[in-house]
Amino acid sequence: MAYIRPKSDITLSKEEKIELLREYYDYYKELTSKDINALNKKLPREALSSLLDNIGTILLEESKKLAEQDGPVKEFLKENPLPNHMDGLLPKDFRVFCLVLNALKQWVSAEQGATDRYLLGGTARETCRSIVTHCMVTREELGKDAELHHPIRDGRPPIILSKKGHSLIEGQSTSEYQDTEEEGTPYDTLLKLKHSMNRSWVQLRKGCLDLLGQPVEFTTQPVKNTSRAFAKKASEETGLTYRQLLDLLDDKELGL
Repeated sequence: MAYIRPKSDITLSKEEKIELLREYYDYYKELTSKDINALNKKLPREALSSLLDNIGTILLEESKKLAEQDGPVKEFLKENPLPNHMDGLLPKDFRVFCLVLNALKQWVSAEQGATDRYLLGGTARETCRSIVTHCMVTREELGKDAELHHPIRDGRPPIILSKKGHSLIEGQSTSEYQDTEEEGTPYDTLLKLKHSMNRSWVQLRKGCLDLLGQPVEFTTQPVKNTSRAFAKKASEETGLTYRQLLDLLDDKELGL
């Protein structure tokens, strides 16, 4: 069955879109006055683990087929051979899998962009920008570097924030929003901690998962100990919970 992009059966006028967004912004202003984390809700990755496993299996199976059957993919591999010293190290089906992942990434990006147009049409950014002058997080006036932020990726429209406000809100705890002049972010802290402890993002991810009671495989007991120690120190230094640290890693696609 061919994929058909979801489209709304309802077409809103410009006035209706603006009124909808005004009510939407007022709704989040009320929420954030009580809990700033309302602007940054994410479905736990494990909630979709079964679906993602199925998708991964399909990608691997289809990559093997494409690597062997005659067609544009197999022809592309022939036209772009590996250097001699690398030939034999990268199997054809793995090379195709990498090409498929890249194509999938572009497809996901395009489809996510289309979700913003479901309610607002092709002028989503302009419509959002037209109803607000100041960042909801930092209260600063919005400039040209303003960014669209999705409180929840469930189809609801994005909210426009300043670049600093967007940076602050990703993975932040409530107390860290109280001083918007603070230059450091949780990511900055994690980066410095990673270098000083000589650890990897994978270790941080696994350490957080293990401390949350999730099943994790470690190569050795010492690796498990250092991963847990890294996660504990990261939580201590940033003030983030292990769940929030994982959300931050997910946002930046680290340690996957």
